[in-house]
Amino acid sequence: MAISKITTENREAWKALRAQYIGGSDAAAVVGLNRFSSPYALWAEKTGKTPPFEGNLATDVGTFLEEFIAKKFESASGKKVRRNNRSFINDTYPWAIANIDRDIVGEDSGLECKSTSALNIQRFKGGEFPENYYCQCVHYLAVTEMTRWYLAVLIGNQDFKIYQLTRIENDTCPEWCEASLFIDDEEISALMEAEKHFWYHNVKEGVPPITDGSKSCTNTLKTIYTESNEESVSLVGFEPDLAQRSALSAQIKNLEALRDEVDNRIKAYMGNASRGESNRYRVTWTSSVRNNFDRKRFEKEHPSVNLSGYFKTTTTRTFKVTEI
Repeated sequence: MAISKITTENREAWKALRAQYIGGSDAAAVVGLNRFSSPYALWAEKTGKTPPFEGNLATDVGTFLEEFIAKKFESASGKKVRRNNRSFINDTYPWAIANIDRDIVGEDSGLECKSTSALNIQRFKGGEFPENYYCQCVHYLAVTEMTRWYLAVLIGNQDFKIYQLTRIENDTCPEWCEASLFIDDEEISALMEAEKHFWYHNVKEGVPPITDGSKSCTNTLKTIYTESNEESVSLVGFEPDLAQRSALSAQIKNLEALRDEVDNRIKAYMGNASRGESNRYRVTWTSSVRNNFDRKRFEKEHPSVNLSGYFKTTTTRTFKVTEI
């Protein structure tokens, strides 16, 4: 099928184009393999219920380091790479878009550049790497129809690893790669079918995905449903869920009591000490001072001063379940 390569005039035009499709960085969220974005959060973004993610310090650093990582890849592999600022759209997958980091010059291959915290180093042991990186590379293999995709990862300032994802069975693993992963047509089809269902059923038809317990889902619900009204709804159909919640709350309370028992044993031994160490653990019990503004006293001593213009108003909703 035909593959279109679209050039946008500026970043705003690129963001507007990308919002109309599922991109490589969205792929893991579609199948529930992104720790930072749930299917529900992605659905809310794609349907305009929440604003699109504009990036943060981590993504800014990742963009800044992309050129360095690409150069490191060239040095390690002996290959040459080039930027590709066009967006790939494949007629076979009309809901999908691919915005790739680099082409491999003279090859039917691409490169994804990643940077991550040194705290994540355990996720790269034994030739493995995070699931969201896998989904992104498979998405790019599908949309671009290229043969290989290389993943280059800078882990903190401590390590640099390269992985090969290939559509060639029994492909050679280069010596500069941590591992070579064969991606067959079934794997590609499975991901793209999941994306297709998400796009047409969830996004286009407006059917929300099942919610989960992730922080991403929790924050999305807070964003969509910020303020409460006076409406009361029947929750008769949620009896099993509410009973399960009650049982879980009891378990959590018991477990917290057991944890507090352990904490208190250690605190009694530490006394006034602020730190302690065992062979495997470090414990801190430090003092902190918090200064609070005594509003009542201030208003009593300075009744003519109006403070209302200096308070910031925020809206929160409290979720509480009681047995009746």
